[in-house]
Amino acid sequence: MRLWLTVALPLYLLDQASKWMVLRNIAPDELVTVIPGFFNLVQVHNTGAAFGMLRDNNAFFIGLSSLAMIVLVVLTLRNVFSDRLLRFASALLAAGVAGNLTDRILHGHVVDFLDFILPWYGRWPAFNVADSCICVAAGMLLVSSFIDGKKSPPASSSS
Repeated sequence: MRLWLTVALPLYLLDQASKWMVLRNIAPDELVTVIPGFFNLVQVHNTGAAFGMLRDNNAFFIGLSSLAMIVLVVLTLRNVFSDRLLRFASALLAAGVAGNLTDRILHGHVVDFLDFILPWYGRWPAFNVADSCICVAAGMLLVSSFIDGKKSPPASSSS
């Protein structure tokens, strides 16, 4: 639980503070150029999942996010996450889920505002700090699954 206080809570607060600043200072149709041709600040309202998939399903995602938070809390309290990488990933995941869940409850949508233009792709869908936490956590969980696979002893074969 200590990582939730030292990692998840500050990232959750950063997510909410950044979204609050965007809502107060950037109009929904405004584009604020930070690095021309590469990075902008915008205000996008997302009622769906990543990349705007499954739009207008805010109630479904409130339920799913609430369930995810309950599962994360229970698994953390039961010390299910065996190593530091998994504990850190769970803290990042908790920060991200809590940040976007808060938006859905308070605003009826997730506030996305980081707008990148990638030379090899074009305009990447807008995202936020919580989304970044969730993606990094997913990557860490993937890496952990490969590391754990290497630690497992080979299955014995009987003749």
